[in-house]
Amino acid sequence: MRVAFLMAPEGVEQVELTEPWQAVADAGGTPELISTRSGHVQAFKHLDKADTFPVDRTVADSSIEDFDGLVLPGGVANPDVLRRDARAVAFVKEFIGAGKPVAAICHAPWTLVEADVLRGRTLTSWPSLRTDITNAGGTWVDEEVHVCDAAPATLVTSRKPADLKAFCSAFLKEFGG
Repeated sequence: MRVAFLMAPEGVEQVELTEPWQAVADAGGTPELISTRSGHVQAFKHLDKADTFPVDRTVADSSIEDFDGLVLPGGVANPDVLRRDARAVAFVKEFIGAGKPVAAICHAPWTLVEADVLRGRTLTSWPSLRTDITNAGGTWVDEEVHVCDAAPATLVTSRKPADLKAFCSAFLKEFGG
């Protein structure tokens, strides 16, 4: 199981990267950090800088064919930057279009809103995204984790870092790990 973790060069919530990453590795999978620029990603613990992580590939050098699933970690700044990057948005849209599962936590569904892939889907997120999701044609629910298996691809979503255990368990099941 090869899993792409897509994030901006700065602004990802560290625990929303590290815990799912470790869950993939513990399940025998291969996680890869994909970003819009090469180098390193600067993670945050809420609003404070945390660790940096090396980028494995850029979006421009990546193909969805290389992966079994996509994880979109949150953090407020991370998805806000990603949704303004045409290649990142297209990468997400291609995963959904190809029927490959996507997992998103906290503010990460902003990138899904921008990719215009939420019509007729039910998902959860950080509560402040409710209106954005609804305006994008989705149905928002307040649940620890929600799995929407509407065609063409399964979408696994969670609200916040406190939901990470349920989030990781659910997306690993959907990703085949």
